[in-house]
Amino acid sequence: MILQSPSFEEGGEIPSKYGYKNGNTSPPLIIKQIPQQTKSLVLIMDDPDAMGAVGRLWVHWIVWNIDPRKPEIKESSLPENAVEGITDFVEIGYGGPAPPDKRHTYVFKIYALNAELNLEKGSTKKQVEEAMQNHIIAQTSLSGTFAP
Repeated sequence: MILQSPSFEEGGEIPSKYGYKNGNTSPPLIIKQIPQQTKSLVLIMDDPDAMGAVGRLWVHWIVWNIDPRKPEIKESSLPENAVEGITDFVEIGYGGPAPPDKRHTYVFKIYALNAELNLEKGSTKKQVEEAMQNHIIAQTSLSGTFAP
């Protein structure tokens, strides 16, 4: 699988409009080469660099039950029938980059599953990861950086 964004390249700068304090618009994402047996996709965006600033990985976006036949997430939108979880901003939906100290790397991870997840809107990353166990058939990621 391949995850790309028309807004930034792998390892590149995430445009400021996608930042939490700059409009908090979710970036467009395109998923390619999805395995044929995929029943649903999961997106998790987090900030591993937050460990140094807040002592833990910071969750920015969780989306599950993305239809693999419609593998494009348009800017500032949620795919039809997809469900969002709660972020570490204690909000449901996208929470853009907001590094408190220096430039951070943000990782968008896509998981192809052989099932849909039966979870309530607002579920946590931990609940989503537990539900995904034994259902992941492929995964990929896209990283971008953002500075305060």
